[in-house]
Amino acid sequence: MLNALRSAAAALGLALHERALILHADDVGMCHATIPAFIELAESGSISSASVMVPCPWFGEVARYCKTNASVDMGVHLTLTSEWTGYRWAPISTVDVSSGLIDAQGFFHSRRIQALEHACPEAAFAEMRAQLTRARAAGVDVTHLDAHMFTALRPPLTEAYLRLGIEEALPALAWHGDAGGMETIPEVSAAIRRAEARGLLALDRVELLPTGEPERREEQFRAAVDGLPPGLTHLLIHPAIDTPELRQIVPAWRERVADYEFFRGKSAVEYLERAGVRLVGYRVLRDALRRPGTTAGA
Repeated sequence: MLNALRSAAAALGLALHERALILHADDVGMCHATIPAFIELAESGSISSASVMVPCPWFGEVARYCKTNASVDMGVHLTLTSEWTGYRWAPISTVDVSSGLIDAQGFFHSRRIQALEHACPEAAFAEMRAQLTRARAAGVDVTHLDAHMFTALRPPLTEAYLRLGIEEALPALAWHGDAGGMETIPEVSAAIRRAEARGLLALDRVELLPTGEPERREEQFRAAVDGLPPGLTHLLIHPAIDTPELRQIVPAWRERVADYEFFRGKSAVEYLERAGVRLVGYRVLRDALRRPGTTAGA
């Protein structure tokens, strides 16, 4: 779908000096510990968006919640890797090793570099579309797409990822410049620019809170907010409650629990308000993409 919005900030009607933030919970449904954390934060207004991992075992529970809570801002966390040692998941579209999506044990590759080296872009596209289709069939009113471990955003998969968002008139997480170790890659930047001409609403920035020292979450968050430039920023967190399952799966489980414990209060939202930062989700961007009468922009 083509449009004249040119950027996500323009779609929101942001003035040049204004700042807006999508406070986003990643990895929902990866394990059970993510679900009560997400529900509490979403229902309290402490986050503005989230995305679900469709191939993971707890996807169905997330979908049931979304089906009965239609206003929830839930995207699909397009998943092409399975990174934990003792807890794995596999593609839902194929068991064919020639797709390049599957490792010797029949799961997604553990590391992003392995996925990028082996995956056939068309097989990756089919898998991403299958994940989106399954989410919708299960009752999720999908508001956007984003990429687990940023894998789908990296070459040679960038074009397939952006193509899916454009074909489905869904915001697909993409931005200009560096973010959280995602250094500027000329090939990716060029693909994003081309996709903008076809309807992609690119964000201005993506932020991740620092790893390590989870006890400093409030300080880290405030520093991130204080440093926000004008425009629209996507800040991703990984909230989860403290459970034996989470501790077994994730070596850095304390950071995920810290995301839940800090953001479950009102201090984060109140700090955004005092800083004059507007909290937004992806639904308004999706609706802007689908607004009748939009035309191609330069």
